[in-house]
Amino acid sequence: MDLRKLKTLIDLVSESNVSELEITEAEGKVRIVKGPVGAPVAVAAPAMAAAPAASTPAVALPAAPVAAAAVEAPVASGHVVKSPMVGTFYTASSPEAKPFVQVGSVVKEGETICIIEAMKILNEIEADKSGTVSRVLVDNGQAVEYGQPLFMIE
Repeated sequence: MDLRKLKTLIDLVSESNVSELEITEAEGKVRIVKGPVGAPVAVAAPAMAAAPAASTPAVALPAAPVAAAAVEAPVASGHVVKSPMVGTFYTASSPEAKPFVQVGSVVKEGETICIIEAMKILNEIEADKSGTVSRVLVDNGQAVEYGQPLFMIE
């Protein structure tokens, strides 16, 4: 399912009186349930990635639910590079390859700093600011949410 279509569905559920929506298509099955605070939570079948709003955690079955607190930005100085999508975070182009960046690496704006795999597509994520990587906030192979902090650049 197209990520833009999924985001539109989530927005529609959050703005309506509908508390739950389930859609089955050839690519998979998506279930969106509005939480008690009015924020919807997208639940997707295994092999299906969801792209919820920045404040909405997505849960891929059968994995355990992701707490909303895990998506909050860290309290630190510097520029935070955030995930532009839901997917799996990788530090290098292959398991044997050297990581794109590490703590202490000097990066230039537009330079590839990691890869996020979403729906079997490897997306190169570029630095949106030049500087020195002071922290890597995600482990290699970890699932990431839309808007989740990935790196701190000083």
